[in-house]
Amino acid sequence: QVQLVESGGGLVQAGGSLRLSCAASGHTFSTYHMNWFRQAPGKEREFVAAVSRGGGTYYADSVKGRFTASRDNTKNTVDLQMNALKPEDTAVYYCAARTGVLGGIYGYSRMDYWGKGTLVTVSP
Repeated sequence: QVQLVESGGGLVQAGGSLRLSCAASGHTFSTYHMNWFRQAPGKEREFVAAVSRGGGTYYADSVKGRFTASRDNTKNTVDLQMNALKPEDTAVYYCAARTGVLGGIYGYSRMDYWGKGTLVTVSP
């Protein structure tokens, strides 16, 4: 089993940057595909970015070119660097781990483990 803890959320002005981090427990971190999702008030949880266990990265169109996901298997962490933030990026951001053979973009129902989330607020 994997326990995930997010950090790094906060309040930032539009155009600013934040870096989220997700720390994972357990000895099998490198075998998981790691993902970031977000959920804004009144909206469904949506995919943001993923880093496969092989290091491949995948992004939602809405964040492509602005967000960068990375992982460090020696530290059991996955980060999300968020630049050029917009008010519509305001949401609770969740880290999620998925087992499976292939990397790629998968919906929230396919995730195996979740963190509790960290709030990102982008002011106009």
